[in-house]
Amino acid sequence: MDLQIDSRMDVLVSGCEELGLTLSETQVGQFATYFDLLAEWNQKINLTAIDDLLGVQTKHFLDSLVGLPLIKEELKNSALPIARLRAIDVGSGAGFPGLPLKIVWPELRLVLLDGTGKKVRFLEEVVSALKLSGVDVVQGRAEELGQSELYRDQFDLVVARAVARLDTLVEYLLPFARQRGYVMAYKGPGAGEEFMEARKAIEVLGGEVVRFAPVTIPHLDEERRILLIKKPRRTPPQYPRGQGLPRRSPLG
Repeated sequence: MDLQIDSRMDVLVSGCEELGLTLSETQVGQFATYFDLLAEWNQKINLTAIDDLLGVQTKHFLDSLVGLPLIKEELKNSALPIARLRAIDVGSGAGFPGLPLKIVWPELRLVLLDGTGKKVRFLEEVVSALKLSGVDVVQGRAEELGQSELYRDQFDLVVARAVARLDTLVEYLLPFARQRGYVMAYKGPGAGEEFMEARKAIEVLGGEVVRFAPVTIPHLDEERRILLIKKPRRTPPQYPRGQGLPRRSPLG
């Protein structure tokens, strides 16, 4: 293992330790390669406004991983098979939070979903370069694939970060979750009002709030909120609605 790679990722490694996560040399190397590809591609297409080494480690990698202890703790009390969990990252963009979760949780079977062809090609290159198995990259729209039998009710865990307001977001996410599966949404510190506005939509869509928890990102003086939803009931078949209705006319 190249010691330079280790030192470049020191902030990530120590931050993971604060989260109770231990990275192997292989995982550290994967994160380093991911950063290099992100910086390279970001010069060609607009992937992220944050592409410096420290910012990527804190505001992308650690931010993506901060929800992992919460969902793993919840899964201990569920009947879902942690070793064979199937997950989808909706609106994956540059791969957050899905790819950092996959690197740290290698047995996760993951779909990365995004609607933009250039971002899909970037994700495919990262998956190939990191030699990640059990990852499919799919181009499509959440409101369309959420009505497809190939994706609807198929996932134990549905994740998203920085995609839309919560009352809109849950309509995109909950249809993908199987009954008794989970949705985990990453939001900023001011999401309390969004959460209150989304409670009706969560109930209508078959969800039940497990936690709406403040979390602190290591090495970053910023707070995040993780919304964890369990799905005890099936989502009614008319959802998600098409033609942009979740954004224009949220259920909340």
